[in-house]
Amino acid sequence: MFKKVLVANRGEIAVRVIRALRELDIKSVAIFSEADRNALHAELADEAICIGPAKTLDSYGNPIAVISAALVTGADAIHPGYGFLSEKSDFVRLCEEVGVKFIGPSSEIIDTMGNKDHARQTMDAAGVPIVPGSKGLVADLDEARIIAQEIGYPLMVKASDGGGGKGMRRVNSEDELETKFNQAQFETQSIYGNKDLYIEKVITPAKHIEVQLLGDEYGNVIHLGERDCSIQRNQQKLIEIAPAIGLPDAVRQNICESAVKAAEAIGYTNAGTIEFLVDPDGNYYFMEMNTRLQVEHPISEMITGVDIVREQIRIAEGNQLSVTQDEIKFKGVSIECRVNAEDPRNNFRPQAGHVDHLILPSGGMGVRVETSLYTNYTIPSFYDSMIAKIIVHQPDAEMAFKLMQRALYEFNIQGVVSNIELLEALVVNKYVQNGQTNTNWFEDSFYDDWLRIREMISKATQ
Repeated sequence: MFKKVLVANRGEIAVRVIRALRELDIKSVAIFSEADRNALHAELADEAICIGPAKTLDSYGNPIAVISAALVTGADAIHPGYGFLSEKSDFVRLCEEVGVKFIGPSSEIIDTMGNKDHARQTMDAAGVPIVPGSKGLVADLDEARIIAQEIGYPLMVKASDGGGGKGMRRVNSEDELETKFNQAQFETQSIYGNKDLYIEKVITPAKHIEVQLLGDEYGNVIHLGERDCSIQRNQQKLIEIAPAIGLPDAVRQNICESAVKAAEAIGYTNAGTIEFLVDPDGNYYFMEMNTRLQVEHPISEMITGVDIVREQIRIAEGNQLSVTQDEIKFKGVSIECRVNAEDPRNNFRPQAGHVDHLILPSGGMGVRVETSLYTNYTIPSFYDSMIAKIIVHQPDAEMAFKLMQRALYEFNIQGVVSNIELLEALVVNKYVQNGQTNTNWFEDSFYDDWLRIREMISKATQ
């Protein structure tokens, strides 16, 4: 059993992991940058150590600094959370070399599934449906033109090492291909240090459905159901729902079974998520695998009662899964809203600054808030804009949406602009409540109308 674990992250996910460690009677070590000296995760941990300047590459994204902190503090293991080093196989290999357990899959599995092109080929070989596209990396623009003619438009040019919408461009016609291909290649080079791109057909309209998986080192793999993550802006999720409302039971079962089959085929261990696109006819296609904890993992926990972070730790300690697939019972509906420090009325410009006043929703059953905010905290400008997650759980979708409306109403932050007003409008929308959204819905059918209405209201009240 681990005696001390270093949490290689910041913000709400670092707080989440530290709390899980405390419940397991495991000592926690927080790392923090110079910009995060007053961060909540550094206050809550048993130990805290500064690992560098505010810039990500010099602190949270610096593998040598993180490994050094683990060795100096005598940590047995490292929990990476999500983002930063969580899917960096070189970092995992460093952990393996120095004898610090990485709480996640092996470096080999991360290499296989973290490279999107390799992942496509692996899933295809395992019999999991994949999106039509290039058979390997696309060498240059000429090859891209040939592939585009074969699969047709619209299509996506994607970084092979990418994720979170980075190194990705949608191409709607032949006229756009050269510009978008070059843009994606430039961004990929600047972020990942290579120009590795592949091409996929855009499945549209489509729902973004993902399956939460857990696998131990004894070959046991289970799923914790699916999540609907279709409400997105610029490939960034806004609201997630579990289980997916309106998804036919046969499709639901097939997707979950395919996800387990895929994980078994690669010998997957620890927590992971396989993401699919589902078209209106119920056909589904593998999109990618995230070999880490997901931002939206709480809604899977709420409908199953399984603590995913605790399972991650137990698996890394060498234990078998604490539950079997037959023991998983799905109960109710859970919704998560991502609260971001950004201005939806001003092209979602990120916000930073001092939190003058903060009230978090509470009371009753089924409300959960994960955040690192507190009154008088100053939100730094160097990191992701997400500042909180509001999660609700109720027996059915109607009750869950009602509870989320109340929770959003109670969430009060002053001093920093947030997207709460936008989220409030989303959760009362009939298309959201009925599960009738797709990955294009927010940008094509919702946002412009919402913005226009808000501007009209603002002018009327002046």
